Amino acid sequence: MINDKGIFIKNIYYMLTYAFQVLRHQNYEKIASEEFEYIQDLFAEILAKGVSQQLKQGLYREYISFNEDLSTLRGKLNIAESFKNKIQKRQKLNCTYDELSENNIFNKILKTTILILIKDKQVKPDRKNKLKKVLIFLDDVDVVDPKSIRWSMLTYQRNNKNYEMMMNICFFIIDGMLMTTDKGEHKLLQFSDDHMARLYEKFILEYYKHHHSYLTNISAMQVKWALDRGQDESVIKFLPTMQTDITLQLNEKILIIDAKYYSKTMQTQYEKQTLHSHNMYQIFTYVKNQDYKNTGNVSGMLLYAKTNEDITPDCDFIMSGNKISVKTLDLNTNFQIIVKNLDSIVNKAFDV
Repeated sequence: MINDKGIFIKNIYYMLTYAFQVLRHQNYEKIASEEFEYIQDLFAEILAKGVSQQLKQGLYREYISFNEDLSTLRGKLNIAESFKNKIQKRQKLNCTYDELSENNIFNKILKTTILILIKDKQVKPDRKNKLKKVLIFLDDVDVVDPKSIRWSMLTYQRNNKNYEMMMNICFFIIDGMLMTTDKGEHKLLQFSDDHMARLYEKFILEYYKHHHSYLTNISAMQVKWALDRGQDESVIKFLPTMQTDITLQLNEKILIIDAKYYSKTMQTQYEKQTLHSHNMYQIFTYVKNQDYKNTGNVSGMLLYAKTNEDITPDCDFIMSGNKISVKTLDLNTNFQIIVKNLDSIVNKAFDV
């Protein structure tokens, strides 16, 4: 099946397996052979398997602070509150203590997302049943208001590293698909373009890392501004950061790729369809600042995800001695063709 942007949902799964390597593990292998009519159904299956696997290892626990009136001292004594208790003739000590708990933000997000999926009509009954089975083990975990989640504050270390992929799936669902109706109910829409764009970038970068590790550099690096000597350091900080999506390098040759996922690849100006001007300005700026010595060894590419438009850009330009290309990657095709096209980009860029 395909989503409303014309992308095979199975291909979205393959993209996720590159973005999050844990999906290559044995526990998730069968997903690749299953059919999914809706993206929500795919996410439900991934979460059901992910939480099930985590339950075998034990839910992540972290120290949570509690404040209670107790009969015996535990943790830190709060003198002022304990004195109030004494005045009120309550023989209690007010204590603050820390305790390892499963009721932390990671498990709260999991439970909240699972409940949203269970209520969604586009998740098949058998997958809802899988989610209900793992939900039983989250009985002591609270639900969190989706709007209150501070995604940027989530940090990962050895004890909760397994949660990173699941948190990203929850992020795609809650931040990218969730809509609150006038009645205050939650409803899932299609995967948003913004979140699909992030996945598209991540997929391409991780694909090259996995299959073309012979390259001397594969990263989402920053390009420095090619400033003349003697520039005032106090004003340089006002220049915008030039952050590439994908930078590939083999010895002296460099290819900078900007991965673009839009509902429309072309823009219309004066009744004429042209490439997005700001995208062309951006990639040209990246290339010329990276190749500040004018060697011609740096090239740039705008790699658009193919849309349903009739015009599919496939252009090569030589601009001030550097090659700038505009290509499209069709995500609504057999995944092996996508792989072949990605490999072809590297082969042509570096003559390998």
